[in-house]
Amino acid sequence: MMAAGIIPTAKDTTILPKADKRIPPRLLLNPVHLLSLGFGSGLVPLAPGTAGTLVAIPLYLLAEPLGLSAYLLLVAVMLLAGIGLCSHTSRVLGVHDHGGIVWDEIVGYFIAMIAAPAGWAWVVAGFLLFRLFDIWKPWPINLLDRRVSGGTGIMLDDVVAGIYALLVIQLAALIF
Repeated sequence: MMAAGIIPTAKDTTILPKADKRIPPRLLLNPVHLLSLGFGSGLVPLAPGTAGTLVAIPLYLLAEPLGLSAYLLLVAVMLLAGIGLCSHTSRVLGVHDHGGIVWDEIVGYFIAMIAAPAGWAWVVAGFLLFRLFDIWKPWPINLLDRRVSGGTGIMLDDVVAGIYALLVIQLAALIF
């Protein structure tokens, strides 16, 4: 599945050698890769998932004023588009769920922040909780991470990590 109006060129569909885990910056010239690689944050050598989640924060702040229905629609579109985006970039890189593919982290953070209370403390809590669940991978995240392949698999473990973070944030909001 490709994002509407985005057609990969022969140049960017060439599969890179499997031994080469580095992502060539030229891939960012293609809008599909630009998104799946988190606007370039996935190219950082250490903790690209954390870098991708950091990119999600200003994007979230832009979307925060939306009403709940519009926000949920945005998250659904990001999720569905992400399956195709991540699948395509994964094929080009020749590696399933390459660490540089961070669109899933962006969507996972957006899920964590559904109906979150306003304020920087909640923004930071969402970041920390999402990263905790994404790195820790408690059941069934670890199972999904190992058993579901393709773009769906890349997205799904982060969706569940986002749901776990969402539940903790909502519970904390009720208590505090």
